[in-house]
Amino acid sequence: MASKLEQLRSMTTVVADTGDIDAIRLHQPVDATTNPTLVLKASALEQYQGLVKDASAWAKKQGGTQQQTLANSCDRLAVTIGNEILQIIPGRISTEVDARLSFDTQKTIEKARYLVRMYQDIGIGPERLLIKIAASWEGIQAASVLEQEGINCNLTLLFGFSQALACADAKVYLISPFVGRILDWYKRDTGNESYPADEDPGVLSVSRIYNHYKAHDINTIVMGASFRNQGEIEQLAGCDRLTISPAFLQQLSDDNAELPRVLSPDITPPKTATNKPLTEGEFRWLLNQDAMATEKLAEGIRNFTKDQIALEHSLNPNR
Repeated sequence: MASKLEQLRSMTTVVADTGDIDAIRLHQPVDATTNPTLVLKASALEQYQGLVKDASAWAKKQGGTQQQTLANSCDRLAVTIGNEILQIIPGRISTEVDARLSFDTQKTIEKARYLVRMYQDIGIGPERLLIKIAASWEGIQAASVLEQEGINCNLTLLFGFSQALACADAKVYLISPFVGRILDWYKRDTGNESYPADEDPGVLSVSRIYNHYKAHDINTIVMGASFRNQGEIEQLAGCDRLTISPAFLQQLSDDNAELPRVLSPDITPPKTATNKPLTEGEFRWLLNQDAMATEKLAEGIRNFTKDQIALEHSLNPNR
């Protein structure tokens, strides 16, 4: 029997959750995703040191304040790594907007356009990109504008159903609902040390979003992300896309047991009454009522910001 990875590929688009080019080359995903944490890890690898130096040199030539130069260095490095990845995958690369802009719609739009221009300057068109934006209210509104301009977006740090509803209203191209970080929160909140894979709170959250989207003919792609164990991945077999770390890609590749399909547009629950688009007040209230989603979104933005600052520090020639 084919490996579970090959079986998964027959029903789900597999995406590599890494900036490690060697790992991507080994596992041959369709798409790849990066974020400040992954770019920071990649920047420490020996094979990336030339890219790091080139990014710093390029940023210096652009001029501006020290902070602008550091930000440009980080953006250039992310784009350069993205370009390297695009040479070995057939699909798209997700490149993230600075998490410090998560509550500023206009600046998020401007940064997204800037990243797209940087890719265009090295010959990569927007059809091969996804701009990754935190699923705050402001981020979702920025994505709505960008989608109308033909810039497709990946809304990340998505933990709650209200975020998924607002992303559907904004007609974003793709969402990345998290699995493992939801599990982390529930384990800490309840004291339960483990959950069966089919009762995993993160799995249930993504399944609910997937089924709602399919039942209501919402075209936004659902890409499960942030896994803590192989069972979570298997319980989402059939999801539109799954972004998976190299370690779990290898585990799936080494496992030749049968992998049943769990999610399918043919087995979604009946369509419910279609509600009008969420207002800002309704979105904020629903998110506020979901303690897990509120806490994990805020924590995720803080952690991505921390890694963005660490990346800037590593690229600072004056450190």
